[in-house]
Amino acid sequence: MASANGTLALSLTDAPACGYDHVNVAIQKIRVNQSATASDTDAGWTDLSFSTPRRVDLLSLTNGVLASLGQIPLQAGHYTQLRLVLAPNDGANPLLNSVVPTGGTEVALDTPSAAQSGLKLNADITIAADQLADFVLDFDACKSVVTAGNSGKFLLKPVVRVVPNLISGVSGYVDPSLANGNTMVSVQQGGVVIKATAPDATGKFLLQPVAPGSYDLVITAPGRAADVVTGLTVTASTVTLLNAASAPVTLGSSLSATATGAVSTGATPVDASVRAVQTLANGDKVEILAQGVDSATGVYSLTLPVASPMVAAYVAPQGALNFGADVAATAKYGLEASTASSVKTAGPITFAAGATTTTNFSFP
Repeated sequence: MASANGTLALSLTDAPACGYDHVNVAIQKIRVNQSATASDTDAGWTDLSFSTPRRVDLLSLTNGVLASLGQIPLQAGHYTQLRLVLAPNDGANPLLNSVVPTGGTEVALDTPSAAQSGLKLNADITIAADQLADFVLDFDACKSVVTAGNSGKFLLKPVVRVVPNLISGVSGYVDPSLANGNTMVSVQQGGVVIKATAPDATGKFLLQPVAPGSYDLVITAPGRAADVVTGLTVTASTVTLLNAASAPVTLGSSLSATATGAVSTGATPVDASVRAVQTLANGDKVEILAQGVDSATGVYSLTLPVASPMVAAYVAPQGALNFGADVAATAKYGLEASTASSVKTAGPITFAAGATTTTNFSFP
């Protein structure tokens, strides 16, 4: 007779971080519950605990790299909530959670007080009897680490998705000259980033796991026009090859403009983010850049290319990509400010090279 238990396997991965060489977090345990509304003291929790905190450098987990966190035996059923419990920095371990800004030295990363009871993550996990359910905690370090005014402190505002660990994904190559840690490759749907990474030293990138479907692939880098491949198809159990190493994507140069301002939420710390999106001639919306606002002041600053995005329709694996300038989107952006419960928009705004445009957002 089959048992009524299955197993949940969990791994950790990350998107690239903006302006940091290392982002270290210390995981104390992961909790799982069938109730989406269960508090940390309610019944029904099953824990995956570590005898000593599992310290992970999130930036070592880009470009398809996964870190296994372990497995949890669970009763068969549907689970809708995970809690990620982080160990706090203390006198004995002041840098247990830390960041290393690019060109700087290691400093403590302040974790929210909720980290001790567990950071709530929405999940959609079905555990079948005698089966293994394999899932990934996809951490977005770029959106999860924010500055705190002029204090020199950094605050962790975790942005984490719980996704199935699928084989399917996308791989390809950018010109090795762009493999400098500042280039980002993402797959998007409706302007929402589903998975992002930075190419490795050879220019190769791997976006995985990515669910089967149709996506826009977006490549961005400072001082460069964005390249967008539309209608890219990902099929089950397959890594779609965009292009060969012999035909890497090369981004054209671009002058830049600055989008700046502040987000007010009536609370401190300010828990919000701002992103810049462009609408292509075919109607697709793509995110070019996003940033968590300063947690103390709400200030943001985005440096945006003003050259036309270069757009190509996806062709069969390794087929020639025929990029052309999307003139209608030249220097035009919409700005979106988001809190946990609300989104406000501005634009479209036409930005001028070398100029700064200020847009403020206020949430009640």
